[in-house]
Amino acid sequence: MLTLYHNDMSVCAAKVRSALREKKLEWNGIHLDLRAGDAQKPEYLKLNPKAVVPTLVHDGRVIIESTVICEFIDDQWPDPPLKPRDGYGRARMRFWTKQLDEGVHVATGTLSFGVAFRHQWLARSESDRAKWLAGNPQPEQRQRLQSILEKGLDSPYVTPAFERYLKLFSDLESALEHSKWLAGESFSLADISYAPYLARLKQLGFNALFERYPRTAEWSHRVEGRPSVLEDVQRWSNPHYLALFAEKRSEATTWLSRLVA
Repeated sequence: MLTLYHNDMSVCAAKVRSALREKKLEWNGIHLDLRAGDAQKPEYLKLNPKAVVPTLVHDGRVIIESTVICEFIDDQWPDPPLKPRDGYGRARMRFWTKQLDEGVHVATGTLSFGVAFRHQWLARSESDRAKWLAGNPQPEQRQRLQSILEKGLDSPYVTPAFERYLKLFSDLESALEHSKWLAGESFSLADISYAPYLARLKQLGFNALFERYPRTAEWSHRVEGRPSVLEDVQRWSNPHYLALFAEKRSEATTWLSRLVA
């Protein structure tokens, strides 16, 4: 039995859903409303003390951290393989997934919150906002969210987040000159892992990045065409959030134009 605690718009949850679909595995989903504080409830914190999604439970055993979960899925159900068969290819795969955990994920959250999600909290009471921030068990994340909540795209956290993506896209463009997929000639967990992040950038209005890097844009198009990405990233997108992204997208493009200038 597989149970996945997830959220429709979570980029981390999306990559795990895609990995499960690539393996054609059946799973029981428990959807958490993050804005309602579901991830901060005591019963969930017993499973995941970081109060984040996803969490996978397999035969009563709990696995957290989306990168770890994806590798567990491939190790537990090795066919079809989602890791290269050779050691060098696996090292390349982990080079890319490691970057998500060491900066790209935080950059994505910063841009998402700065452009769109902060407006959801600004529409709520000050006491609601304070309770939500206080319930976050990670002090550095609380500080970052507080700054972005108050200053929006003018927060000192936002421009470095975009610069992290500039570095990433430059690295992607170089790597894709020599191989079809990130870890070599076969589709892998590296490509799966980046799919929801690419989708989020486009939803937020950062299409100019793809225009500057043609190989990355072409690779992104191929990734988006995978059934696992269509079904478990694109079609899980919450229409209310997509409407919010569309409403705030002009602010993002204006900010981006000013930054580039």
